[in-house]
Amino acid sequence: MLDNRAFNRREFLTLTGAALVAAAIDGCRVGAALGRERLKMAPAFDMRRGATELVVQPLLMYNITHRQETGSWRPWGGVQTEQAVKKEAHDIGRELDHLCASAEFALRTLPLVELAGAQQVAALKGACADVLLVYASGGGTDILDALAGLGKPMIIFVREHSGPYYLWHEIVDARFLRSHSDRLAQANVGFQDVVVDDNAEIFWRLRALYGLKNILGRRIVCIGGPSGWSCPEAPELARERFKLDMVTVPVSELNLMIEAARNNKLLVRRCQRDAQDYLSAGQVALETTTDAVAEAFLLAELFRDLMGKSKAYAITVNGCMGSYAGIMPCLTLSLINDSGYMAYCESDFVVIPAGILMHYICGRPTYLCNPTYPHEGRMLFAHCSAPRRMDGKVLEPVKIMTHFESDHGAATKVEFRKGQVLTIIKPDFEAKHWLALTGQIVDTPYLPTCRAQVEVKLNADTENVVENLRGFHCMLAYGDHTKEVAYAAKKAGIEVQVL
Repeated sequence: MLDNRAFNRREFLTLTGAALVAAAIDGCRVGAALGRERLKMAPAFDMRRGATELVVQPLLMYNITHRQETGSWRPWGGVQTEQAVKKEAHDIGRELDHLCASAEFALRTLPLVELAGAQQVAALKGACADVLLVYASGGGTDILDALAGLGKPMIIFVREHSGPYYLWHEIVDARFLRSHSDRLAQANVGFQDVVVDDNAEIFWRLRALYGLKNILGRRIVCIGGPSGWSCPEAPELARERFKLDMVTVPVSELNLMIEAARNNKLLVRRCQRDAQDYLSAGQVALETTTDAVAEAFLLAELFRDLMGKSKAYAITVNGCMGSYAGIMPCLTLSLINDSGYMAYCESDFVVIPAGILMHYICGRPTYLCNPTYPHEGRMLFAHCSAPRRMDGKVLEPVKIMTHFESDHGAATKVEFRKGQVLTIIKPDFEAKHWLALTGQIVDTPYLPTCRAQVEVKLNADTENVVENLRGFHCMLAYGDHTKEVAYAAKKAGIEVQVL
């Protein structure tokens, strides 16, 4: 389990000058080997490295009724006897078993707790659950109010046709969510937290909450420190929204590590072999030097070592347009993303939180890139550090070229899969409103721009997209993850507009 508690940066950054050079040499011999060992220990294609499981507490709300000779005695609902409660608890257990078995992320449910009164909720305080999954067959509003008071994310499931009818299918809106008013009255539960009948609707919400759990407090190594594209306050906003823990490694220290690594002949030869294996593996065309590719592998070893020392699974680079001791990090970032970690250029914390969140939601690499102006239903995106394992499994064909602006080093021109649906997340500078939309890849052109170019046919009206553009950088990922991102981001105080 990843320990996201505060890391002692003073200890981490005391290695300077000659001490750092010596440590770098040892780190390249030992730390790089540890990096390879970490890769071996993880399951093949583990694209959610460092994630912790989502723990769900299922709860069955009910009330037992008794016939009265005069007056009304029975509310709506089909779970009002001891026998009905027992059967419903059994059926819920079976449904949850199926839900967990079908999950591609780490999901665990605790034993079902039956609630007949609000006083029983007190026993749930301090429980290890991340999410309360409430099967609201009956019972009073006081039970839901008490559960909401626990401060945990809550999904309320009600039945109409999927089993015995639930009372709260009738009254969850007026009595609980709006509390006998005309507006939402709950601070921690919203209209999106109610599910009727469909377990698939529970499932995607749990996936979203899994992503949210695994971004909160996430540690990320920041080469050159955290930053924000035209937004100096972006790192602080990211800390406020997502509690990100940013570990700074000065560029000068990385440069010393690189120079030390270059003097490690065994490491250099191994990186050269790794580079040759990469280039000869198929579907790779080389249009730069093999030395540039080998140095990208060397930098990847150092990045993995830095993440290992910080107990981090994400890294970002600042000031990368000027290179690090002559190495452009583009291919390095691609390699790290393809191995299940997260690696982003430009240290742009306007957009990085969206990348981390979507990465853990979908279990696939997220691609930080530059957008262009939409027209005729299309939009072009490009950068020089695109991942190849975009579906989380298969490496896409690639040309290894120089970084465009510098015409130096090694960068990826990925041949993205035509016809593939992808998600586009475009965060705003204020960390309040993100834009989310989907589209289909229609081309991977060869324009004089950043190397990995993808042209997308948008599943939204062009003018509507133009009028709602915000921020600058975007995050792309294969598949449609818009509703999960919107659901999770809202829990962090960010509204997501899905077009």
